[in-house]
Amino acid sequence: MANFVSIFRIFVMFFAVYLIYCFEGNTTAYVWALALTIIAFSLDGVDGWIARKFNEVSKFGALLDIMGDRIVENTYWILFAVMGWISILFPLIAITRGFITDTIRSAAMEKGLTPFGMQVNPICKWITGSKFMRITYAVAKVLAFVLIVTAKIPGIAHTDIIWTVAYWTAVVAIVFCVVRGLPVVIEAKRVIEG
Repeated sequence: MANFVSIFRIFVMFFAVYLIYCFEGNTTAYVWALALTIIAFSLDGVDGWIARKFNEVSKFGALLDIMGDRIVENTYWILFAVMGWISILFPLIAITRGFITDTIRSAAMEKGLTPFGMQVNPICKWITGSKFMRITYAVAKVLAFVLIVTAKIPGIAHTDIIWTVAYWTAVVAIVFCVVRGLPVVIEAKRVIEG
């Protein structure tokens, strides 16, 4: 069930992206896209809860969750850049970080380590795997994506204020993206050669 939710949220996100891209400037489409965006990100927490609640935790489930995260995040970053709402640097940074960390984590998994279990250094472990950092990063991304879509809904009040907050939240999310990837790179040599 948890794996189904992980996959289903990707389809929810794709429909939201379709509404934004194909119905540019349509208030109804953007409101639906906003609702679907919120649902897609809510399902990310639901899949983990289901996995823990019903004892469905597995390496495959962890990989599926990471894959889903990458697809959802990168699709939104790319969409926003294609729409001209943010700089192309946002998706380029997110995608590059994802390729680097996921490649290193794949090497770790070949050695029987979980994606977060590969970290040995306590500081690196805290940055990548602590509940605080994972939740803070997730909240920054969700807020950025939700606020960016909200700011682009035609006719909404205070769009300039919403856009300013959305943009700086997106900057914070990208900084978190890089900061949470650095420990994986720092400990890569130990994992690959060990």
